[in-house]
Amino acid sequence: MNFPHWHLLLNHFPIIGTMIGFALFVISFIEKNRDLRRASLIIFAAVALLTIPTFLTGVAAQQPLQQGRNASAALIQRHEGSAILSLWFMEFTGALALIGLWQMYRMSRPARWNVWAVLVFSFLTIGLMARTGNTGGEINHSEIRDSQGTTITEGTLGSIVHVFEPSPEKVSEAMTFSTLYWGCMMALHFIGLALFVATVGVLAARILGFVKDLPIAALHRLMPWAMAGLAINIVTGMLAFIGQTPNYVYNPAFWLKMLALMLFGFTVGVFYLSGSFKQIEHLKAGEDAPVSAKVIAACAIFLCLALITLGRYIQPIGESFSLR
Repeated sequence: MNFPHWHLLLNHFPIIGTMIGFALFVISFIEKNRDLRRASLIIFAAVALLTIPTFLTGVAAQQPLQQGRNASAALIQRHEGSAILSLWFMEFTGALALIGLWQMYRMSRPARWNVWAVLVFSFLTIGLMARTGNTGGEINHSEIRDSQGTTITEGTLGSIVHVFEPSPEKVSEAMTFSTLYWGCMMALHFIGLALFVATVGVLAARILGFVKDLPIAALHRLMPWAMAGLAINIVTGMLAFIGQTPNYVYNPAFWLKMLALMLFGFTVGVFYLSGSFKQIEHLKAGEDAPVSAKVIAACAIFLCLALITLGRYIQPIGESFSLR
């Protein structure tokens, strides 16, 4: 399978997943069902994570698509601009969903501002995702275009949305216009990674039986810092990818790092949804965690180390190996 195949495999998840999450979120209002609302927030968070490899494989698919099918560069650029805009809206919706889940854990229900923010941004994200899917379909399916040629034509609504869609080339230039700017962004990326890994690592180490003098609940209250570090990492990482796409798109270390990130998200989902967290939530100082929780904690530490190692070796591995 090449990058276009992977993109075709993944690109339906953000569109359909956002629709499902939004439908469940609205129904939770009507039914006043806390479990449905929690499920919809989980779906938003999961879809936000899946949107990352969907976008990355889409950018990576450009060159083979243009070479193999003589696809219009203008249509591809419009699709990428639409994808960038919908990506950020989806990631922001996912961040709001994580905040809502944390508030449900701490206060039994999300704050009113969070509920309305998720509702508005998920609704907007559905529209943007639909447009991204449509602009992607127009690349290879001339029968759905308004024009049979490669000329881009927009309707009234499309013209309005297109004003806010960034130009991939201009975004790339903005990310790399100075060495100082790039250095600051990479420093933020490192700070976010350190914050994320340190917070998760301490909690995982406690679950494994180290620093047993600390209660689990006290360490778990630090998880918002881990989410903040992850948010910094995702934003700066995606900006770096858009800014210097050639340095990443054929680099095996980069894709292994993305795989580690996806597996980490899966591990976190298993931890919270399988009941493992409930088993250790109220462990006091000196008490031991069950084996199932220790296995998940060990996986989390391994994946954190993988993220650090693969991130460090992206450049040297990219100079030695290529996926071309």
